[in-house]
Amino acid sequence: MKSLFLFIKLVFITLLFNAPVSANTEQAQAPLRLCAVYPHLKDSYWLSINFGMTERAKQRAVSLKVLEAGGYKNSLEQWTQIEQCLQWQADAILVGAVYFEQLSARLAELNKTVPLFGLVNEVSTTSLTGRTGVSWYQMGAKLGQFLSRKHPKTDNAEKLKLAWFPGPNSGGGSQQATLGLQDALKNSDVEIVAIKHGLNNKMRQFSLINETLAEFVNQDGHNELDYLAGNAIMAEMAIGELANLAESERPQILSHYLSHGVYRGILRGKILMANSDQMVLQGAMAIDQATDYLLKQKIIKDQAPEILTLTKELLAQFPTAQSLSPSYFKPVYSVNP
Repeated sequence: MKSLFLFIKLVFITLLFNAPVSANTEQAQAPLRLCAVYPHLKDSYWLSINFGMTERAKQRAVSLKVLEAGGYKNSLEQWTQIEQCLQWQADAILVGAVYFEQLSARLAELNKTVPLFGLVNEVSTTSLTGRTGVSWYQMGAKLGQFLSRKHPKTDNAEKLKLAWFPGPNSGGGSQQATLGLQDALKNSDVEIVAIKHGLNNKMRQFSLINETLAEFVNQDGHNELDYLAGNAIMAEMAIGELANLAESERPQILSHYLSHGVYRGILRGKILMANSDQMVLQGAMAIDQATDYLLKQKIIKDQAPEILTLTKELLAQFPTAQSLSPSYFKPVYSVNP
């Protein structure tokens, strides 16, 4: 009797382990393949996006391939990388566009055959499957609203002077941020006296800062600028450059987006204010959007985190981990579950 029981048990175990695995089981499904193309990974803004995306890809057990174009001038390189995503047989592609307009028609056409999702930077076409990213118009407007509350419009003929450094002309969200700032300052005593476009690298922003400071020195040798505002690289570089001026001569610095260096500048009282579009959270949201779509779950087509205002007074309650990658983090180009 005992030997019969053991025989039946062995037969059951054999059948169990040799039974075909259902194609519908989670274990049998190949991981979803997401491919993301960035303008670059040269600064901590995109590094924080990368951290949020790669961490969430691990959590969702999807494969993620990351490519970066090397800068906002490289639209041809970015299209080549989109083609590489197709060769990799990506189930969906997330596009952090280098230009608002340049690739839009081609992206809209490609979206008919593979789901494309806008990532951070806006493009002119609305014919994509979805998008994660704040409005760069609102990023500029939020900075302008901060100054409008600080300097509401009066009848004074003398206005406070602001030099604006939005980043590369036509690249990223520069034009949209400029429009937002201009509109928000209409009800203030602050006027934009210079708009300085240039790539978001240290050498170019260093040059633009010094060129602008030289333009606004009056006949008595005093600086006439009250504010320097714009991209995070400019804000970081301006701290050192303004240290050469007497304290009473230094314009205050604002950034329309956040970086690790800008955060430290606010902490030290060297930068007055910055926006944060919560980059780590944004990266995670982008992965969730594409993954949920591919799993045929309901998504919000155009989604964005809240834009937060950061000043020294607000540091204590600021959710830093939702904006900035950890200090130890290095770019990750591939996630494989």
